[in-house]
Amino acid sequence: MGRISIRDIHNMKCRGKKISAVTAYDYTSAQIVDAAGVPLVLVGDSLGMVTLGYEDTIPVTMEEMLHHSRAVVKGTNKALVILDLPFLSYQINTGEALQNAGRALQEGGVQAVKVEGGQSIVSTVKRIVEIGIPVMGHIGLMPQSVHALGGYRVRGQGKEEALELVHDALALQEAGVFAVVLELVPTPLSQLITKRLDIPTIGIGAGPYCDGQVQVFHDILGLYTDFLPKHTRRYSEGFKVFKSALETFTEDINSNSFPSEDEGFSMDESVIQEIEDILA
Repeated sequence: MGRISIRDIHNMKCRGKKISAVTAYDYTSAQIVDAAGVPLVLVGDSLGMVTLGYEDTIPVTMEEMLHHSRAVVKGTNKALVILDLPFLSYQINTGEALQNAGRALQEGGVQAVKVEGGQSIVSTVKRIVEIGIPVMGHIGLMPQSVHALGGYRVRGQGKEEALELVHDALALQEAGVFAVVLELVPTPLSQLITKRLDIPTIGIGAGPYCDGQVQVFHDILGLYTDFLPKHTRRYSEGFKVFKSALETFTEDINSNSFPSEDEGFSMDESVIQEIEDILA
């Protein structure tokens, strides 16, 4: 059985089966996510903050996205892998957008790309879809536009902004996206959008009525403790578990209990004796 396809994802919505998605950035985490049976793996440009230490997603380059995507693809066998096209890789002109979307598949090895924006990028989305590249949309809070949006905030709580998001979602569907991410959108609005769309909605901070949910690998497993978004549920205390293991590792080295004789390799004692005789 091959990888999950965009048709499989569409059929999940038709059957009322919820879609899980995880954002992962490397080979090892991708292996774990794929083994858990998660159908969608997103190589998010949030890797800039989570793995590279940037303040936001703006500095992330196409080369960085391709580097991480190759690793994630190698770690998966079943999941549909989607690459976030980073800031300025698709906004300047359609030609560059097509080239970078093509690089995502050719060089990154992914099966689809994700872009942020609604009605303003419909023409670009159409062209990418027309050349045979599956596209996932992303509306609501759009991290690449965080400065223009006035920070990380819920979008669509007022009438005008809510109506704009509905029109954005419908326009993206018409342009040919196979799914759309709704980020930090009020629950009633995400429910309305989900009912009106034939394509799946994938929520993050958008309530329980979306067709699926996406969360970051590191958030789910509790791999850092400095920040936990309201929309995240921590399923493991990974930071504490790994910290404890590393502390024990250091203690074992200091007490000379690691490595033991059993964790080393032997050789013929006569060889050592010969070497000592030579060196004498």
